[in-house]
Amino acid sequence: MSNHSHIAAVKEKSLTATVERDQRTTYVPKVREEAAASSDDQEPIVPFWSILSKSPRMHSIFALINHVAETDSTVLIEGETGTGKELIARAVHSAASHRSGPFVAVNCAAMPETLLESELFGHEKGAFTNAIVQRRGRFELADGGTILLDEIGDVPPAMQAKLLRVLQERSFERLGGTEALHVNVRVVAATNRSLLQLVKEGKFREDLYYRLNVVKLVLPPLRERREDIPLLARHFAMKFTPPGTHCKGIDPTAMEAMVRYPWPGNVRELENAIERAYVLSRGPAILVENLPADVLRLPTADSAFKIDLGRPLADHIRDAITQIERDYLCKALHKTRGHISECARISGLSRRSISIKLALHHLDKRVFKPMG
Repeated sequence: MSNHSHIAAVKEKSLTATVERDQRTTYVPKVREEAAASSDDQEPIVPFWSILSKSPRMHSIFALINHVAETDSTVLIEGETGTGKELIARAVHSAASHRSGPFVAVNCAAMPETLLESELFGHEKGAFTNAIVQRRGRFELADGGTILLDEIGDVPPAMQAKLLRVLQERSFERLGGTEALHVNVRVVAATNRSLLQLVKEGKFREDLYYRLNVVKLVLPPLRERREDIPLLARHFAMKFTPPGTHCKGIDPTAMEAMVRYPWPGNVRELENAIERAYVLSRGPAILVENLPADVLRLPTADSAFKIDLGRPLADHIRDAITQIERDYLCKALHKTRGHISECARISGLSRRSISIKLALHHLDKRVFKPMG
């Protein structure tokens, strides 16, 4: 292990401790800021351990986290890249009042197998070239707390066997050592791949999978919780506001474009898009032209309704009607600047029907209101 690697590990440990202190104090302090970003006719959104969402699916996950927090059960988090798996892992740790130890994260895909073993379990002096001092591994550092094994699906087979033993016995030896070390640590594993599929392909141990899959949290992609896009967009706009300045608003047309975009990179991509737009915006608001080109590239007429003969015609008709209805409501809300009564008059529907359809399509009337 080089001096450079050792220094980097020390810095990471220090950063982990700092983040951990911050995490334990973020459940309520920013509520006032987020309330300012919410509507004038709805309850403020209270962050769940720094996670903002009003999606029922996410709130179900929050409830499960609270339920599992006071146990020592292993947690498996599955979700696409950018859905916030590490934030969820930190929430699992922070919600556990009986765990006073640190939160330690390891990216299993970022290092070769030999280095990964040393990182996880540590090494004794002289265990290999450049091992000039004894070094504690991440499992030791996480004693009394939580260790996140990120990208667990990329762990090599030999290392999978060693991890299985740790999960079974909560003990291990440092690389080059013979003494069995015991730790009290909760293991949280995260992956953007289906571990069950990897098991079927013979790329992941079945016994390790079942050891990890005690409590599974499956994070929905951002395109399946579009109601969170305006909330997160405003949150990120506040995040990138320089101290002592007013937060820029988001033009309704820009917000509409963001709500329609599928966000393949999920929340991380949205955050990057808002940061870019904030930098490029010269006025008091983020405009549609400040957004990345991909966000503005809407589906073409040919791609909007692809014909799949494997699905019944009725399904295609239902999808087409849903898309047309959503597009109509967006245009009507844009024209009326979010005025429900006017939108109802234009569409020939009642206010109640409009409100029901807005909820069905995850449309937020605030997005279309003029900034004041």
